[in-house]
Amino acid sequence: MSKKSNSAAVLAALLAGAATGVILGLLYAPEEGKETRRKIKDKANDLKDKAADEYSKTSEKVKDKYSEVSSTVKDKYDNFSSQFKETAQNVAQTVKESYDKYKDQVVSKTSDVVKDVESELDGLK
Repeated sequence: MSKKSNSAAVLAALLAGAATGVILGLLYAPEEGKETRRKIKDKANDLKDKAADEYSKTSEKVKDKYSEVSSTVKDKYDNFSSQFKETAQNVAQTVKESYDKYKDQVVSKTSDVVKDVESELDGLK
């Protein structure tokens, strides 16, 4: 960005220098005041138009870069979001499967313990 800033500063300095030179040249030229003022006004309008054109070009470049960056960020977000959702679904599925597996084992072991306790109680009777 510093190159762009330097380029803009150099361009502004050149335009200011050119404007100053034109104005001084016109003021010291041996012409009628009315004609000199008209020439100064015309040159000022030309410089204003050039500056507006440069601003417009720079503004368009900034808008284009913003659109490009915005699109890239959106694409990255969408990609990350879909990967995150997929990973979250996989984790949830793994947790559910593990829960079901251990739940069945606990129920089976509990049934075995209940049967063992019942048979011990029957043996004590």
